Amino acid sequence: MCCCKHRLEIFISHEEIARSVARLASEINHDYGGKALLLIGVLKGSFVFMADLIRQLDLPVEVDFIRLSSYGAARESSGKVKVIQELNVSVKGRDVLIIEDIVDTGGTISFLLHYLKRKKPASLRLCALMDKPSRRQIPVSIDYLGFTVPDKFIVGYGLDFDEKFRYLPDICFMGD
Repeated sequence: MCCCKHRLEIFISHEEIARSVARLASEINHDYGGKALLLIGVLKGSFVFMADLIRQLDLPVEVDFIRLSSYGAARESSGKVKVIQELNVSVKGRDVLIIEDIVDTGGTISFLLHYLKRKKPASLRLCALMDKPSRRQIPVSIDYLGFTVPDKFIVGYGLDFDEKFRYLPDICFMGD
């Protein structure tokens, strides 16, 4: 597969993604047992994953989004996390599940976990489609995980490179 000057190689097919999303939804349904849940999607990368996941949950959910940035137009995180878009709802006293596309160095999600803990939720857990543990700089516990991936740059299924490739139905490695 080729787009522009970047070479793309399918790593996780949309069928494999669908099976993983169904498994994660089943685990979440079991663990929360019908409790009302606030899902917080980390924009922009998580929106496709979150939409597919919500359709398979059998519990009352409310949805909000937060937008953080540490990448910009680069392939490497700058290490500095900025809140670009705040939450619109209170998390105080609520069961909160963060929905993230990929946990890489751990810096962004660690920042978000601390940010939300200060707001005193009843519970706070993390659901990530992918984990890249080989790049971890800050320890992070992932409660619900789809896939562990190698240290390669990944695009598709909501993940981008400079706002490109989010539309791909599969998760792809991006080469030069």
